[in-house]
Amino acid sequence: MTVGVLGGAFDPPHVGHVALARAGIGHFDLGRLLVRVIADPGHKEVETPAEVRLELARLAFTSVEPAEVSLDPFARTVDSLEALALDDPVFLVGADEFAAFLSWKEPERVLELSRLGVAARPGVDDVRLREVLSVLSRPERVTFFPLPSHPVSSTEVRRQVVARASLDGLVPPAVEAAIARLGLYESVALPKDRGTLRSESTERTTPT
Repeated sequence: MTVGVLGGAFDPPHVGHVALARAGIGHFDLGRLLVRVIADPGHKEVETPAEVRLELARLAFTSVEPAEVSLDPFARTVDSLEALALDDPVFLVGADEFAAFLSWKEPERVLELSRLGVAARPGVDDVRLREVLSVLSRPERVTFFPLPSHPVSSTEVRRQVVARASLDGLVPPAVEAAIARLGLYESVALPKDRGTLRSESTERTTPT
């Protein structure tokens, strides 16, 4: 049985995260998908406590079989994979994360511990992806799979809440209801959107 891993801050989880999970499950015929909510994503600012983000993630992935949602105490992928000690899992990432893969902590070790399933989608520089692939010692451990474009980010969801705008189509309905019920993100200080490229030298996320 092939096990997949999907990690992120999920602040909050949105339809893009769910689509990535579903696409990865289908492409790799995953028997399990471990959705890991990073308790402390290093230097990445999070708006809500880990337990709240865990609740939101459970609501977001409740209909995704065979997803199992839990907290991840590690900020970096290599540490998490070493602790999980799985038998050749598939670690799911977006193409934008793979573009920054060389800046992760011990990227070659990550490829020893897992295969990478990279969700290819429009808007990511193919040249950069090929450059990263060309310098890896085990490029055969990287598999690209298609993912329809979902122009949504956690930052944009939080902006919509502040603006009292609808979240319809941005987050699963159960997540929207929980955000309203808990009064989340209503008066947060929103940073400027710095895009989707991130470095694991300071943090670890899946697509936000």
